[in-house]
Amino acid sequence: MVQLHKRWFWYAGPVTRRLRAARRALALAAATLAVGLCASSIGLIRAAAQDRAHAARPIVILISIDGWRWDYLARLSPPTISRLAASGVRAERLVPVFPSKTFPNHYSIVTGLYPARHGIVSNTMVDPALPGRFSLSNREVQQDTRWWGGEPLWVTVERQGQIAATMFWPGSDEEIAGDRPTFYARFDGKLPNAARVDRLLEWLRQPEATRPTFLTVYFSAIDSVGHDDGPEAVELAQGAKDVDAAIGRLVAGVEALGLSARANYVIVSDHGMAALSRDRTIVLDDYLDVSTIDIVDISPILGVNPRRGSAEPVYQALRDKHPALHVYRRDELPLEYRLRAHPRLASVIGVADDGWHITTRAELARDNDRVVGGDHGYDPRNLSMHGLFIAAGPRFRQGVVVPPFENIHIYELLCRVLDVRPAPNDGDPGVTAGFLR
Repeated sequence: MVQLHKRWFWYAGPVTRRLRAARRALALAAATLAVGLCASSIGLIRAAAQDRAHAARPIVILISIDGWRWDYLARLSPPTISRLAASGVRAERLVPVFPSKTFPNHYSIVTGLYPARHGIVSNTMVDPALPGRFSLSNREVQQDTRWWGGEPLWVTVERQGQIAATMFWPGSDEEIAGDRPTFYARFDGKLPNAARVDRLLEWLRQPEATRPTFLTVYFSAIDSVGHDDGPEAVELAQGAKDVDAAIGRLVAGVEALGLSARANYVIVSDHGMAALSRDRTIVLDDYLDVSTIDIVDISPILGVNPRRGSAEPVYQALRDKHPALHVYRRDELPLEYRLRAHPRLASVIGVADDGWHITTRAELARDNDRVVGGDHGYDPRNLSMHGLFIAAGPRFRQGVVVPPFENIHIYELLCRVLDVRPAPNDGDPGVTAGFLR
């Protein structure tokens, strides 16, 4: 019996050790699994929290109606735009930067900078340090990133972990400060307004993790009517109806996506419009030989360089020759324009009075220069150049009308709505502090 017992014990010893080792291994595996499950759970919890935080982020849709003068809202009474104005914050007027042209003002709105600092000093310009002539139609030159200074809002947003999507905003399809929006479209003026809105809604249908929080869309119909027919034309009513329908389509689409509680609409225009008349024409040939000058920009802001020699004879030939044309050397431009001595300005600058048109005899002889309709680019202090500002949505107060303000303050405001840190800019947060809830 003792033998059996000893044999049993002899066998039992190793088995017991093996069982204990197996138990320890099982315990370790169980602990590892538990830690893994715990870590996985924590990861899931964190991911869910991030999703909730992302889902709670405000959305800003910045809408530009090119050339919408400040008084069109009351005159034309577009239903959707009027409803947004009544339900949010509306400025009496939005004051553009000088010159009151499309590219400088669109870019000032999204950078908060005056043109002297962001570099887009006109729709057409030259820079002695850069090749080519910058213009609205010269895509090749526009793609040179050295023209574009500052940090536009889509770059600010992308650098701070959010996603931007731009539909035809000047500069948004170029690489600026090393970045582009995640989603963007090359400008195509023939694309219908409804298709522009549908592209925006397509971007908003992205899954939460890739859905943009800052979006832009641009409408040009009102500007075209203003140029062709003037700011008092009956054709403006149809243009306003078309743009209003597009914005209504956008609002309805956002509601269908269940995003109304997060969506903030900010509607702006870059400038207004002044009426032209053949009776208000300044013909350069009356004062100098136009073959001796390079006309960089012509109306209503004249920019000329001599083809040879000094600019002084050009300046003297134009200065004080017409009461509606104010002529300056580049480094003597009035300080209120905030562009004095900028290297991208021509050496001689002329500023026409409101509603006056600068041209040449050759242009007058062509059918495309009828000197009718309307124009912009004039001194921003002229009421005819003032534009539109409306902001409506969950972050904005309701039924508020604010005094006129400069468009450089919009960038800071949108940064606050989107909860991103603004880049250095010329805006003052105090100007728009009362706009938010």
